[in-house]
Amino acid sequence: MPLLSAMFALAALPAPAQAVEVPFRIGETAIIVDAKVNNKPVSLMFDTGFSGAVVLDNTINIGKPTGAITLRDFVREMEAPTVKVTSLMLGNKKINSTGMTAVQTAPANYSFSFNTHCDGIMGFEVIKDEITEINFEQKKFIFHPKTMDITKRTPDNKKTFLAKLLPMGNNSMEMDVELPNGKTLTLALDTGNSFYATTHKDVLQRVGMWTDKEPKFTSLVGVASGSVSSFNIRVPSAKIFGIPVQNSVWDIIDLPSSSAEGDGTVGFGFLKNFNIVIDYERRRVWFENFTGKVIDEPTGETGISATYSESFKGVVVARVAPDSPAAVAGIKERDVILSLNGKDLHLEGYREMRQILEGPVGSKVKLAIQRGGSLKRFEIERKELLNELG
Repeated sequence: MPLLSAMFALAALPAPAQAVEVPFRIGETAIIVDAKVNNKPVSLMFDTGFSGAVVLDNTINIGKPTGAITLRDFVREMEAPTVKVTSLMLGNKKINSTGMTAVQTAPANYSFSFNTHCDGIMGFEVIKDEITEINFEQKKFIFHPKTMDITKRTPDNKKTFLAKLLPMGNNSMEMDVELPNGKTLTLALDTGNSFYATTHKDVLQRVGMWTDKEPKFTSLVGVASGSVSSFNIRVPSAKIFGIPVQNSVWDIIDLPSSSAEGDGTVGFGFLKNFNIVIDYERRRVWFENFTGKVIDEPTGETGISATYSESFKGVVVARVAPDSPAAVAGIKERDVILSLNGKDLHLEGYREMRQILEGPVGSKVKLAIQRGGSLKRFEIERKELLNELG
């Protein structure tokens, strides 16, 4: 071929696809990305546990409702209106929004929960057809070209791991988790779960990790549909998605799961230690442990579950765990919490209150309480409130 013709032939070849980077920020326990939905600028919490595209506060106008959808959280289902998504941008990355809808729900206090501005949720559908890297280390998404194949990588199983998705769940990433007794759970990779890992009491009973005994320490935890009773357990040894983990703390919901497929999810507390590449089409997930750890220091608790009450017009103690620091100090149910460490409280929910009341083991929290028209002050030391398996 003449040289000039060869040069023209080369010039006609398409340029190789390039990776696209989209920065995100890390809130209290979540990934937050700036986006445009139907040309409306919004900030969204990235939640792979939500199978859809977008959830937005219904005060944000992105168009008229075009349908409805059934939403499911850990324990319940609920109905909500939807709006057709005609365009979706993440930074300078254009997402193919064909068939996507945005769910519009009642206002939620996302910004307070994540300690940064947030208008709603971005779900798994947005990245499902992309080879997506969640780079916690550099706080950015990397959308890789389709030619990148992580199945060709060789993990060292010390710092890098290659996990295989189970052949189940069309809208989630289900993988095996091996328990100390050798039994296996099916847990989903869930960036929207703010805890380390979450399953259900009946699931633990099924695999022989829990009897019919009542947990010593319990609390109330907020899920999308409301509040549910839960408790913490210490899991002395496990393999989460093939990654060895010692002495992790899991949240256990004291209600059956709303899903017949999965047993729960692995959340932000575990995932934040890894750079994660998701190739859903090839059904593989690559984990690179950049922090050198897979668990956090233990969290101290007071034993108080509290939330805002319309009838009391204040933050009310809904539950006090028996034998907890709060119970020993004399905190009682229906006490109204006026302040924590001098901070006035208003309109906080279960999740927000739990974050405020938790802290390092051995640290102390000061509470001002109103009870029967009297003001009482307490100083409570946070302790590790864990239920042992068995």
